[in-house]
Amino acid sequence: MELLNIKNLQIEFPSRRGTVLAVNDVSLTVRPGEVLGVVGESGAGKSTIGNAVIGLLEPPGEMSGGNVYLKDEQINTLSSEEKRKIRGRRIGMIFQDPLTSLDPLQTVEQQLVETIELHLKLGPAKSKEKAIDLLRQVGIPEPEVRITNYPHQFSGGMRQRVVIALALCAEPEVIIADEPTTALDVSIQAQILELMRKLCQEKQVGMLIITHDMGVIADITDRVAVMYRGNLVEEGTTEKILGDPDHPYTKSLISAVPRPDVRLKRFPMVDYIEKEGERKKLLDISTHWLGQARDFDAVEGPLIEVKDLVMTFVTKQALLKKNRQMFNAVDGVSFDIKQGEVFGLVGESGSGKSTVARMISGLYTPAAGTINFGDTDLTKIKSEKEMDYYRRQMQMIFQDPFSSLNGRMRVMDIVAEPIRFHKLASSNAEVEQIVTDLLDHVGLGAQAAVRFPHEFSGGQRQRISIARALATRPRFLICDEPTSALDVSIQAQILNLLKDLQEELGLTMLFISHDLPVIRQMCDRVGVMKMGQLVEVAETENLFKDPQAPYSKELLSLMPKLDKLSHRGLEVEED
Repeated sequence: MELLNIKNLQIEFPSRRGTVLAVNDVSLTVRPGEVLGVVGESGAGKSTIGNAVIGLLEPPGEMSGGNVYLKDEQINTLSSEEKRKIRGRRIGMIFQDPLTSLDPLQTVEQQLVETIELHLKLGPAKSKEKAIDLLRQVGIPEPEVRITNYPHQFSGGMRQRVVIALALCAEPEVIIADEPTTALDVSIQAQILELMRKLCQEKQVGMLIITHDMGVIADITDRVAVMYRGNLVEEGTTEKILGDPDHPYTKSLISAVPRPDVRLKRFPMVDYIEKEGERKKLLDISTHWLGQARDFDAVEGPLIEVKDLVMTFVTKQALLKKNRQMFNAVDGVSFDIKQGEVFGLVGESGSGKSTVARMISGLYTPAAGTINFGDTDLTKIKSEKEMDYYRRQMQMIFQDPFSSLNGRMRVMDIVAEPIRFHKLASSNAEVEQIVTDLLDHVGLGAQAAVRFPHEFSGGQRQRISIARALATRPRFLICDEPTSALDVSIQAQILNLLKDLQEELGLTMLFISHDLPVIRQMCDRVGVMKMGQLVEVAETENLFKDPQAPYSKELLSLMPKLDKLSHRGLEVEED
């Protein structure tokens, strides 16, 4: 028996420039207790299928062909009111962006209890009891207390857990999970995937999981469907698709996945994907990288050295200092980064990784400790003019490129702004030439300069962020989760680009990520953080092969093994 049966689905989006065929004649089935994974790049039509199943297609999108059956009942022809009764009760949905799928004006308790009462009719007391139990199941600490909080009082990973609890609370027959683990750390991801797998096995729930994370696919799915530009190009068991794919697109997609088991010299070129467009040759920008603009003082020893770093946040204000509630987000952290080295920081959300980066870059002022840039203690500099000299040498690439770029500025002005601020060019013509060369260098082309950020994809926006970070010719680059929201193929391109830049320009990097396979590919040494403390620092390969700290061992044990993936065409680094 099939729980969910999608037959010959076709979805179109009419526009002034013609009709866009978003999904073309796709047929999928999900059986009781089965997890079907749908993979592909952004724009492949994955989420569109999920939205069509539960009747949430964004206008002017419409189903122009095909049918959707829940058990033996055709549901695509139901009225809006009948579809509303099915949503949540029989088909649960886990959305990718938890902030937009939760009501910011209602507490978590109000949202969970309302849904449980509506569908299960348990009454207020039992509904609240079930809501607390669900929060406990998805790994939220102190659920009796946190249930009274609003969505903005949770971190991104915590909000995603609330969304998962919300999808589970009416005990649906089918769950559609759209990128359910994008914002989660490896340890929380393991918990959530285990919860989902257990739910499917014990209650015979069917699950359609939409993701670009091959680790999730390898860990939880029974079968995989691969989509490319609205078409279903390949479908089969997880072992077959990951280990011995037939379609060239699937082979290219798998080749781009960061490996947890070996360190590669480079990510393989994603030929099937990249041949659709013109591949650009990186330009030599050494002419902009030499001379007075990068005439920094020589440094002996490590470029960056932090000692006993402490950062304290106030969680509850009070008139008297003794009555304030405070916690140490970073507590006594010490490490150094050698010149030309890529140093990685890993750990769960809330471990203090990004807080350390923001202190080094000057965005946060540490409560205690020192930050040495060469021979200079940055925490003792009071003059803004003197600090600008060091800020020019340090640049940061943020996790979300869209929110870190000014949507009202053209790309030319975004990339040119730090050049003009630090007076690194003698004329507007020189500024424009530098920006054009940088955009070419990161693979966007000069034509990108006249466009706005919203006109680009996520991967292209991250390239703009990299170009802007390079505009001051820094010697130190801080990368804070630079690829976490990107498709595997785009992620591979960005990581290859960062590797090239690091080698060509002699950059030193602090690379922060919760993606352990990415850390293995990018970093020379790694620091492992837990609850504000650094528990281990080791050479990357030593850490992955023989971790010393118990927490490091636990973290690595939870990493998706991806041992089913094909190893064809990989160029492995020798020890």
